[in-house]
Parts: sequence; structure tokens; C-alpha cells
Amino acid sequence: MTAGLIVACLWLVPANLAALLPQRDQQRRAAYGLIAAGIPILGIVTWQNGPLSGMLVLAAGAAVLRWPLIGLWRGLRRVPKREPAE
Repeated sequence: MTAGLIVACLWLVPANLAALLPQRDQQRRAAYGLIAAGIPILGIVTWQNGPLSGMLVLAAGAAVLRWPLIGLWRGLRRVPKREPAE
């Protein structure tokens, strides 16, 4: 197992603990910190082990941090309607 995969597995521990936090505001702050730390880890795993491993680590991270992704998806779907030109 490469160092990138070990770090990715260690990243999952605080990610799962952050999901257990009782308040939504604390979960949001923890999620932003985990996303900021997870992006370089994902790059290292992809570089060391290839794109398939990178996609698996991305899927694991998305499964743990699903609420920020759901919020992003809802925000993208909420496109403002344009008024017709007169």
C-alpha cells in the first residue's frame, strides 16, 4: 500500500468523526476543512496509483461528505430564470 492510500485511509477517520458532530454548523466547518485537506490527498493517490484508485478514493470521500455535494447540486439546479427580451 502506498503512502497516498494510507493517508487517504487516515483521512476517513476524522471525516467519519465529523459526521457524528451534533450541530450542523460544526459539521459544515469540518466538511470545508476536510475538503481542503482531501483535494491534495486525492491528487497524490491518483498520481501514485492511477486514475482508477483516484476515482475510488473520490467516491469514498463523496460518500462521507455527501451533504456538501447535495448542496452544490441544489445550487447548480437553481439557475435564475431570465426575463424575455422586449
